[in-house]
Amino acid sequence: MFGAANNQLVSSSSHPPPSVKEGILSHPPPSAKEGILSHPPPSVKEGILSHPPPSVKEGILPFSAFLTDSFGRQHNYLRISLTEKCNLRCQYCMPEEGVPLTPTQRLLSTTEIIRLASLFVKEGVDKIRLTGGEPLVRKDVTEIIGELKKLEGLKTISITTNGITLAKKLPVLKDAGLDSINISLDTLEPAKFEFITRRKGYKHVMRSIDKALDMNFKPLKLNCVIMKGLNDDEICDFVEFTKHKAIDVRFIEYMPFDGNKWKDSKLVSFDKMISDIKTRWPDIQRISDQPNDTSRAFRVPGFAGQVGFVASMTKPFCGTCNRVRLTADGNLKVCLFAMRGVPRDVLRSGASDQELLEIIGAAVNRKKKQHAGMFNISQMKNRPMILIGG
Repeated sequence: MFGAANNQLVSSSSHPPPSVKEGILSHPPPSAKEGILSHPPPSVKEGILSHPPPSVKEGILPFSAFLTDSFGRQHNYLRISLTEKCNLRCQYCMPEEGVPLTPTQRLLSTTEIIRLASLFVKEGVDKIRLTGGEPLVRKDVTEIIGELKKLEGLKTISITTNGITLAKKLPVLKDAGLDSINISLDTLEPAKFEFITRRKGYKHVMRSIDKALDMNFKPLKLNCVIMKGLNDDEICDFVEFTKHKAIDVRFIEYMPFDGNKWKDSKLVSFDKMISDIKTRWPDIQRISDQPNDTSRAFRVPGFAGQVGFVASMTKPFCGTCNRVRLTADGNLKVCLFAMRGVPRDVLRSGASDQELLEIIGAAVNRKKKQHAGMFNISQMKNRPMILIGG
């Protein structure tokens, strides 16, 4: 884990990041090849975060230096992609022809996931979200949740799922320690569901929503990617869906990733969405957001649920970003739109926890102030969404 990414995946991961080109981990030291890694990588020798900055020692910054970037953002939220596989083929997530998947032996094992999660939690991460692909297709997902629940300091374990198999698995997932759920649902029309996902399964998703409500999962969120000419005519239907159900519907601006044929003409902005909603519900109210929340929250008075808007493209929230992502093949991405991540193989080369923290810290420290903006992003090479993990 954390070494050269699989060249057969996507072009975004076929070239090593700048740090690798500069000699940081471009070739593991001889001992690393033998599985010992008795010498720390050059980044450690050169002092990149090998000692916490003075402000940490002086108690000015009580959060981990390794998870605090150069702009002072503290990363207490880890998103772990458990798999690249999915039982749907959503248009905005995966190219129609599919994607080459990483060989199983190159994916993170259960033990590796728990070890890395433990490192992050010890440094201050208190929320972990499991994503994919579709995380519930991984057979050991319940075991992973159970092991994560044992980590002292971890407050919340969440999962993002398409809901196809969720209903029958909810009891064991809850017993294992699952706290909250996001279900991806982009339409309330069965025929359109099949068109968007290229698969059947609408009834299974609706059954999962009802089951999660019956089991009192709070919050229960629905992620809805809005695409002009496809489902933007259902925005008010989704708001109406919250009238009697304690659900948080989150409208997500359509974002560009490899293979999803993004065009700015398909983008429905936050301003357009809220304007259309106010035409029908002029009394809709802005409500307070949770700290570091990506969603701008609103509620129609008297409704049981609420709606929110994730305006990644038109109103970026980079300044409050507290997230890092661990892909299923073991790459660390400090930004969803970063073209490259930190490579994978150091974990399997015998790196100590301290050496892993040095590498994680160096990656976090290189995080940019903000992403490049939607029109620049649309021209950049990146993985398909399914290979990143939402």
